[in-house]
Amino acid sequence: MNIGVLLGFLAYGAMAWGDAVIKAVGADRLSVFEIGFFVSIFAGIAMLFMRPSGERWRDLFKVRHPRLVALRSLSGIGAGIFGVVAFTSIPFAEAYAVIFMSPFIVTLFSITLLGERVSWRGWLAMALGFGGVLLVIRPGLRAVEFGHLAALATAICIAVTVTVLRRIAGTERRTSLLVIPQLAGIAFTGAVMTTHYVPPSMPEFGLMLISGGFAALGQFALLLAARLAPANVLGQAQYSQLFWAMAAGALFFAEYPDTLAIVGVAVIAIAGLLTLTTRRVA
Repeated sequence: MNIGVLLGFLAYGAMAWGDAVIKAVGADRLSVFEIGFFVSIFAGIAMLFMRPSGERWRDLFKVRHPRLVALRSLSGIGAGIFGVVAFTSIPFAEAYAVIFMSPFIVTLFSITLLGERVSWRGWLAMALGFGGVLLVIRPGLRAVEFGHLAALATAICIAVTVTVLRRIAGTERRTSLLVIPQLAGIAFTGAVMTTHYVPPSMPEFGLMLISGGFAALGQFALLLAARLAPANVLGQAQYSQLFWAMAAGALFFAEYPDTLAIVGVAVIAIAGLLTLTTRRVA
């Protein structure tokens, strides 16, 4: 197996475990903004090591599309906040199942905003993905909680981020696209956090440090993987997060998905892989 693919699995596994640690922190005592602030601070340390050799820190804010960079920052902030709400309020695997609607939302955005065409396989993938989510959360047969809506909001924010990056990634500095949203997230969550700040206990502080460390590891491994493996292959590795989510939920939070939920997660993964295959051949 290509080393880039292995690094991709490592990256997405680290991200999933970082989210699991956020769930362990919980939002009963600390606000979602405080959790987001400290995790962002610790994860932001990785940015110091991710600057390409041809870019300079003093050019950080010299961007060609300031409005789109600002939109990417806002969507990143939204994904972080709504993600914390989802992970701390509903079963881990369910949160991931809804969040993994993002590739299908990206497809819809690419049609309506970027004018791209989608084959019948792309439409089939979107239908399968939506059906898989319905199998997991089963609206009408069980209560749809606020955490499910937060997970959907996370998926939309991620889709906005991906769509914007597809538009500007070739013209903006990588440092700007990584660091500006990180700084914006730290500033926003820090400002809101001050309205209801609760000093973290040592265990809570340690968990947030670990979560930030996992996030940093994931970003660094993904950066290395992107240099060694094609993007569509790394996209397939991303779906391993669904199974990490089920494993973490069962091992640490006594969350055992039933048969229909497992089938739904499998359908979402298959639909996502079909979407990637469609993009590769289209």
